[in-house]
Amino acid sequence: MALHPVTERVTQRIADRSRPTRADYLARVDAARQSVPARTHLGCGNLAHGFAAAGEDKPRLRGARGGNIGIVSAYNDMLSAHQPYEPYPALIRMAARNAGGSAQVAGGVPAMCDGVTQGRAGMEMSLFSRDTIALATAVALSHDMFDAVLCLGICDKIVPGLLIGALSFGHLPVIFVPGGPMPSGLPNKEKAAVRQRYAEGKATREELLAAESASYHSPGTCTFYGTANSNQMLMEVMGLHLPGSAFVNPHTPLRDALTVAATEQALRITALGDNAGYRPLAHTIDEKAIVNAMVGLAATGGSTNHALHLVAIARAAGLIIDWDDLDELSRVTPLLARVYPNGSADVNHFHAAGGIGFVIRELLDAGLMHADIRCVHGGDLRQQQLEPYLDDTTLRWREPPAQSRDAGIVRPATEPFDSEGGLRRLQGNLGRAVAKISAVAPEYRAITAPARVFDTQDAMLDAFKAGALEGDFVAVVRGQGPRANGMPELHKLTPPLSVLQDRGQRIALLTDGRMSGASGKVLAAIHVSPEAADAGANAPISRIRDGDLLHIDADAGTLDALVDAAEWDARAPELASLHPNRTGLGRELFALMRTQVGTAEQGACSLFVAEAP
Repeated sequence: MALHPVTERVTQRIADRSRPTRADYLARVDAARQSVPARTHLGCGNLAHGFAAAGEDKPRLRGARGGNIGIVSAYNDMLSAHQPYEPYPALIRMAARNAGGSAQVAGGVPAMCDGVTQGRAGMEMSLFSRDTIALATAVALSHDMFDAVLCLGICDKIVPGLLIGALSFGHLPVIFVPGGPMPSGLPNKEKAAVRQRYAEGKATREELLAAESASYHSPGTCTFYGTANSNQMLMEVMGLHLPGSAFVNPHTPLRDALTVAATEQALRITALGDNAGYRPLAHTIDEKAIVNAMVGLAATGGSTNHALHLVAIARAAGLIIDWDDLDELSRVTPLLARVYPNGSADVNHFHAAGGIGFVIRELLDAGLMHADIRCVHGGDLRQQQLEPYLDDTTLRWREPPAQSRDAGIVRPATEPFDSEGGLRRLQGNLGRAVAKISAVAPEYRAITAPARVFDTQDAMLDAFKAGALEGDFVAVVRGQGPRANGMPELHKLTPPLSVLQDRGQRIALLTDGRMSGASGKVLAAIHVSPEAADAGANAPISRIRDGDLLHIDADAGTLDALVDAAEWDARAPELASLHPNRTGLGRELFALMRTQVGTAEQGACSLFVAEAP
């Protein structure tokens, strides 16, 4: 199948734009390649420290043969998604020994849960936890004892952080090893209905807690298609998983077999073997893999958080992308999946209906994805579409189903749910923003209405509870960008906004904050850049006043304040004090990141904005 002209054009544009930074990156990581075990370059004292606690692996680590895998783990037993990782190191060590190598836990990275911190002060550290995870990954791998890496992480900021950190060690092969989603619980649509009733005062706290507990009920990833499960899709389409690994449930024989296979494969693709088998991360993550990620995100209605994360991941690989690239690809990519919040199904239903393998095959056949990427399994993206199964105790792969097993959940590219993916770049005199419209009904995708301005999400919630949000309006919640307070998700606003829309009011949200991977049925222009706290840019969002007529049109990609130009230009920025957002629960420790962080369109990243061209 010939490559789609838009996929081809965007890929070439990224390659051309990134030529100097990509060449510099590849030169650095290629120079770090070693054809003998990395530990053999260490001094005797260094090496002795490195294997002092290695037990039965000590003789192998002391010798000069056999690859050593560094495990970087996000395990903790508070997060349901990461609790299944507790036994993984022992399983990986055993598999590595049986394959003639060894494995060590190189280090752990923090893993916070946006579900726990949603609407709380801790959420203001969530996005910066990604950069912290990248730094922790680099610290773990800096011991230079390793010939390959297995990354154990799933959720929102954790996978992007692990990948950004690992890309600094791009001479090593890196495989991501997921834990899988929890079994299906209370349907997401029923959970959302209880949340909405609670927001209206029609359900008690006990009823809400019962619904939430029935939804989030066991080890494994949350089952809605938010950022965590979008991460898993991205690892598949970028070739960083063994095929079909993403949505196999925890604590199953198939899950364990895939973990063993990932360990064995990591040892096969090191620089210690023949050159043809070598699969360094730097040559897996190239402009083609990044384009595949953007296409996959659009085709599945994935998380808007990746409008930030993919930019930062690309930059870590020496590649420069922007929201125009994402918008252009999304407009030609058909929407192939309906998974909550873009439908009623969860990821288990999606997996059973054909899942990621089905989607990859359809996108390849439509010419929208690049097949010729260097996947960690040793083949290209055509092999990534295969789904794993156990033949007795032997792990095998087979083709995905020829037809969808449920056309209400996943469809072929010839009969999509929509002709485009629904991730949009908006721009106008209010700056640039992102909108996700795959769950927004067509009649709600444009609005012209007066502004109601709030400097905190709590102020807006108070107005809702007081019955003060009447008529049509655009809720402007500002001072929520990365420089202001770390760019928290504002998902706590979803239930009240949904209530107002269901009452017949025409409403939308405009914010320099995030709205999470669970962005739903209300039009939301998010990640507005420049953010309100960017005084040097005289940020337009900081000049909006109550009553200003605002126009947002997601289909046309426009974002404007309909205010007399002379008056608009004469206005001074207006923003409430940010001091309360900068201390407490450790927020004071992230002051340097708030100062250093780039804009939302630069990935809201604090790690390399100073180097950006």
